[in-house]
Amino acid sequence: MGSHQRLAPSGFDRGAGVAVSLLSVAAAALGAVPVAAAPHDDTRARVDRLYTQAEKATEAYNEADERADALREEVGTARDRIARQQQRINTMRDSLGSLAGAQYRSGGIDPALALLFADDPDDYLDKASRLDRITAHQAGELKELQDAMRELAQDREEAAGKLRELERSRKAVAAHKKTVERKLAAARRLLNSLPDAEREAYARASRSGRTGMPDLGSATAASGRGAAAVAAARSALGRPYVWGANGPTGFDCSGLMQWSYAQAGISLPRTSQAQRYAGRQVPLSEARPGDLVVYRADASHVGMYMGNGQVIHAPYPGAPVRYDPVGMMPVSSVTRV
Repeated sequence: MGSHQRLAPSGFDRGAGVAVSLLSVAAAALGAVPVAAAPHDDTRARVDRLYTQAEKATEAYNEADERADALREEVGTARDRIARQQQRINTMRDSLGSLAGAQYRSGGIDPALALLFADDPDDYLDKASRLDRITAHQAGELKELQDAMRELAQDREEAAGKLRELERSRKAVAAHKKTVERKLAAARRLLNSLPDAEREAYARASRSGRTGMPDLGSATAASGRGAAAVAAARSALGRPYVWGANGPTGFDCSGLMQWSYAQAGISLPRTSQAQRYAGRQVPLSEARPGDLVVYRADASHVGMYMGNGQVIHAPYPGAPVRYDPVGMMPVSSVTRV
């Protein structure tokens, strides 16, 4: 299966298999691409490279966006916990305040309880347990209050840290989004620099003849859920590539895999880098329909094996979800979910 030749142009750069840091890619070559009098073949190759770089930045965007979502949930949980803890503290203070009022009406107030209303309650908490007149019951309530206040302070500090991390993640999402947009804009400028006939030929090669059903052989998925994911991916044929999207109307490469397996009741991670570890890795020679085929050394692209040396994937902007030979670019790993 690894001997299948790629269809040209596929929109991918074979030389892109070298491991590249996502953050480096996001920062590299962002300037406008000059529309010089270069040969048309070279222009098309540069478009392909820009699409490849945009895809790497898209996966970095997906990772940062997924992290931001997780942090938002963690911050919400922390806020709920802080609110409950604050209510508990308020209840304990009310209880101790009622006790102080009862003592005052009976002819005096316990010095320990008087300290509860002092300007420095921390000092009160430290001293209260040492006061001779405090009762065992009061001492227990005061110790519980002290522990609750310390726990609340820790929760607030943790929530503040989560908020700072969330802000950093939001900035990373914005940076990666800007990178993708600039790469795609540069690719569009290059395509527009081609003569009409060349541009139309490129568009035809990107779109036509690949959304139909090829001969997929008789191989079957390794599980019922794998078969369900295959059926879902097949139902997405022809839908557009949309960067950062995970269906149902548009997809990027990892978004298509995540959506297809979600229809089978399986939750996959959002990025192709994480998806490669979402199951058991198998040799390419043993690939079965439903297996995830991860490409390039940096795992920046992913497709689903469909049988007979074919994968289904969301290739790049302008090319809809389609079938391509499994050997269209260097295979990094094959994962059976």
